[in-house]
Amino acid sequence: MEKRIIGREDAIRRLKQYVESDHSEFVVIYGRRRIGKTFLIKELFEGQFAFRITGKENVKTAEQLNNFYFSLSDFADDIEKPKTWAEAFRILRHYLEKLPEGPKILFFDELPWLDTARSSFLSNLEHFWNSWADYRNDIKIIACGSATSWMLNKVINNRGGLHNRVTHQILLKPFCLGEVEEYFHAKGFAYSRQEIIETYMAVGGVAYYLSLFDKEKSVAQNIEKLCFEQGGELTHEFPRLFKSLFKKSKSYEQIIDAVQEKGMGLTRKEIMENAKLDDNGNLSKMLREMEECDFIRSYTPFGKRKKDTLYQLIDPFSLFYLRFMGGEEIRTKDYWQKIVVSNNYKAWCGYAFEILCLHHLDQIVESLGIGGTISKPCSWFYRPPKKLASDADENLRQGAQIDLLIDRYDSTITICEMKYSDREYTIDKEEDALLQRRVEVFKTISKTRKSVVPAYITPQGLANNMYSRRVLRQVVGDDLFKKFS
Repeated sequence: MEKRIIGREDAIRRLKQYVESDHSEFVVIYGRRRIGKTFLIKELFEGQFAFRITGKENVKTAEQLNNFYFSLSDFADDIEKPKTWAEAFRILRHYLEKLPEGPKILFFDELPWLDTARSSFLSNLEHFWNSWADYRNDIKIIACGSATSWMLNKVINNRGGLHNRVTHQILLKPFCLGEVEEYFHAKGFAYSRQEIIETYMAVGGVAYYLSLFDKEKSVAQNIEKLCFEQGGELTHEFPRLFKSLFKKSKSYEQIIDAVQEKGMGLTRKEIMENAKLDDNGNLSKMLREMEECDFIRSYTPFGKRKKDTLYQLIDPFSLFYLRFMGGEEIRTKDYWQKIVVSNNYKAWCGYAFEILCLHHLDQIVESLGIGGTISKPCSWFYRPPKKLASDADENLRQGAQIDLLIDRYDSTITICEMKYSDREYTIDKEEDALLQRRVEVFKTISKTRKSVVPAYITPQGLANNMYSRRVLRQVVGDDLFKKFS
């Protein structure tokens, strides 16, 4: 079965190691909705489960206990029907004690749904682990759940009976471009790398979204069908996404609405004000959870302090939805295929490609040959004060912004220009002058003594002219497809 799994090499290696260890394990796998958590575990361990249960959404405790009874009946005969979770775990324990020697894998899928109100499910799971399973060497609990806030707060960071009891945690992240390519090729698609880049800019590397694509259709036709036709399978995905991941999902959507207004991101204070949220620890917790799920990233702009940390929206599908799908406009037939020739589409492509690059920083660093020499990549901007000295340089009056800056330990700073094009990108005289001005403003304001080296990141590379020949470093689309195990 394992051969059907695309990517996930590190998760597979770790899971096998945990199952084969000489002590009991409590492994938690979490990540955003539709990312492939359940598929990974089923494909990897099908036929090896001692017990498996999937929680039911929005049902009462009695129905969950019936669910437990029928799930365990698939593995054992003459099982009594429990009336409480205490009885359920006692029955599970007695069943497991009769099994022959060897690892006993217990898979709890959609764990948060099992924990219905006043059911005592979690406290009984804690007792099952602390009083019995942890004393053995063969119990391998694997727990999954898309409700990230619940998994983080109730299990991984639990302050009660499960405090420090989770032996391992695995965050399953979206596919990178190389894994998307591998997935499409495994499914018989003939998409070029340019088409895969276009796909990623719209839906990211979420396995389920990719599974909805039809290999007989172009990228544009698939996006039309899934996102804009009536009944399209992704038309209502955005609100469902947050409801499945986060308790009180409205507050998380408010954060998304706030940060998407400014490309480079907002400070915590700005998010609080724009989203109209209270200034308390709950906001910090929500930001951490959203960062865990790759919706946002936090970074400190070059030359700034921690209090100036910015939070930037980096989820491709959220950006796509908010730009094109979230409005109330009437959409005619072939709506998306008409959009792709508009200026609005071109502007989105430029920003979406920048976000794609942020998801592939490892590949960029590797291609530039600067691995092991960098600190955390960031952005930089300069807004001139309203009262600028009358003799100030004209370049300073215009300000400057650098969307990706890699500060290195080898006395060098790499400034990355991320430019989207479906053909070779041409640097003209005007753009060359703009780049030189940005570099000069950066040097002046930052007072850096390091060398500043520009680099271009483009899908199809640079067209050969006098300006491109000045660029010492290039990253092309093929470089972004490199996979790291």
